[in-house]
Amino acid sequence: MTPLADLLARRIAATGPITVAEYMAECLLHPAHGYYATRDPFGTAGDFTTAPEISQMFGELLGLCLAQSWLDQGAPTPFTLAELGPGRGTLMADVLRATRAVPGFHAAAQVVLVEASPVLRQVQARTLGSHPVEWVGDAADLPDRPLFLLANEFFDALPIRQFQRDGAQWRERLIGLKGGALAFGLSDPVGPALPGPCFAADPPGTVAEICPSALPVMEEIARRLRSHGGVALIVDYGGWRSKGDTLQALRAHRMEDPLANPGEADLTAHVDFEALALAADVPHSGLTRQGDLLLRLGIAGRAERLAQRLTGAALDSHRAALHRLTDPAEMGSLFKALALHAPGMPPPPGFDPPTHRP
Repeated sequence: MTPLADLLARRIAATGPITVAEYMAECLLHPAHGYYATRDPFGTAGDFTTAPEISQMFGELLGLCLAQSWLDQGAPTPFTLAELGPGRGTLMADVLRATRAVPGFHAAAQVVLVEASPVLRQVQARTLGSHPVEWVGDAADLPDRPLFLLANEFFDALPIRQFQRDGAQWRERLIGLKGGALAFGLSDPVGPALPGPCFAADPPGTVAEICPSALPVMEEIARRLRSHGGVALIVDYGGWRSKGDTLQALRAHRMEDPLANPGEADLTAHVDFEALALAADVPHSGLTRQGDLLLRLGIAGRAERLAQRLTGAALDSHRAALHRLTDPAEMGSLFKALALHAPGMPPPPGFDPPTHRP
């Protein structure tokens, strides 16, 4: 039993079962035993590898996409260049490198990273070196000015609540104790407002997930887009209306039981992009496959140019990275992208029109 599992078991024994959202929040952000509060989980030495860690091309192309949108919106000065959950800072570093040649972009950009983990803030500072950076702990703390924002694998780590259809009613999935160990159970029937009207026609046994903490984040982003202009690019795994039990744990690059090692495994769930778009209430693209987006933004040509300087194992690794990012059997279809933009402004390049389909 991990130290956090012991704390949670004692809490549940004293006060009763907790929601999945409470469990995720404790596992990821507990100040002494939380996953993100105590380690750098990224890369081959960590528990998972994100797209920016696979290849610099990912961040370069998204950075140029942001820069083109900035130009299309009249090159506002100053503006916030922001990232939610910036990991090791690799994505932002690639964005800054790729956009150096865009006239006026760096002079106007004020980089703001939304990061709660003290450990990861230190890693990000090392990655970005001497480039001026401001850190904030919440999207509500972003400056009130034009916003050009990236969120890669951010929303999948926000705590979710789960509900299970039981006849005509819904019950919330809770985490309690069975034989002294953490175990899933169900609450008494919940009110008619939960989990929401989108799930009203689902049959018995259906598991529905909602992510309440994502909604205020989207509202903060949208308020800045409406008031000051800008775009927000969101890349994550999920669907337009994500359904079913998608809670998962990853440790040492392997899947495991989400209740097995609290605080020592990454917990995520599929992102419901429809809920994000509805919460933002600003113009948005269609839900676009990551592979399609990167190909439209020119990853094939960029890969060819980079390959000219590589040989042997480095060239093989480079080609494997391109395949992993774009192939439908890899991250190309599993990961989706959604773009939000200011009313009356053109959408960013590369995205599907708003058909609400992946």
